[in-house]
Amino acid sequence: MTQRSSLTEFAWLSVAAALVTMALKGMAWWLTGSVGLLSDALESTVNLAGALMAVSMLTLAARPADEDHAYGHGKAEYFASGLEGGLILIAALSIAYAAVQRLLHPVPLEQIGLGLVLAVVAALVNLGVALVLLRAGKRHDSITLRANAQHLLTDVWTTAGVVLAVAAVSLTGWLWLDPVVALAVAANIVWAGWRIVGNSVHGLMDRSLPEAELATIRAVLDRHTGPHVRYHALRTRQAGRRRFIALHVLVPGTWSVRQGHQLLEQIEADLRGALPNASVFTHLEPLGDPAALNDLELDRD
Repeated sequence: MTQRSSLTEFAWLSVAAALVTMALKGMAWWLTGSVGLLSDALESTVNLAGALMAVSMLTLAARPADEDHAYGHGKAEYFASGLEGGLILIAALSIAYAAVQRLLHPVPLEQIGLGLVLAVVAALVNLGVALVLLRAGKRHDSITLRANAQHLLTDVWTTAGVVLAVAAVSLTGWLWLDPVVALAVAANIVWAGWRIVGNSVHGLMDRSLPEAELATIRAVLDRHTGPHVRYHALRTRQAGRRRFIALHVLVPGTWSVRQGHQLLEQIEADLRGALPNASVFTHLEPLGDPAALNDLELDRD
């Protein structure tokens, strides 16, 4: 089993957690009639859909490069995280609608104690799985697992807010607290979904690597530059966990092909050592050649 394909095991863990929490939260809502707990249960259905999408996209992303996909299938992960973000936004609208209806037509809550116990257990399940996914996402540089983990952590905070609101309704009798907290939950979910969608869009649009990683790349390149060696046209992007780095290296025109090739091999090896999962593409050019010095545009005439 490859390291990449093993990530689907974490996605299946998320599927299992979503099924468990859906059952617990659904039962809590059925017992209490709380629209806040209903909103929490609806978010778990989104968790399930997102986790199933993560399984399929991580399976696709694990495929090796082929003739039709020479750069691999890593971008498949962005579709998983993008869909999950979109589903989160849809769930938020559903929650807001239910909350407004309950605000206009208040309903007393029932069996609050047992309902809250079930909700807390569901939150603990989500918290444990989220921490596992977050560590795995950072370790394997998977946007899909990180998005899934962020969503589950949002779900934990959602449940905490709902539990406090339902408990407050039980103590005060203020029925309006339940739908108001549900609206706050919807707003929080919208923010989380928007961030996840934004990260996916950036990945699909081939955004440059983060500034911290660019600084690492420049530090490596600066070790090789001097009076006779320069570089330009540095371009970077990321597809899933795979980083792509391209640049031109300028050397004296009197150098032999072997000498220039050895330099490029060393630069590429140092860059791969500094950044994991990096594919490096270098192009050798002669110093002093006007065509080389002007070769900075993304599209050449």
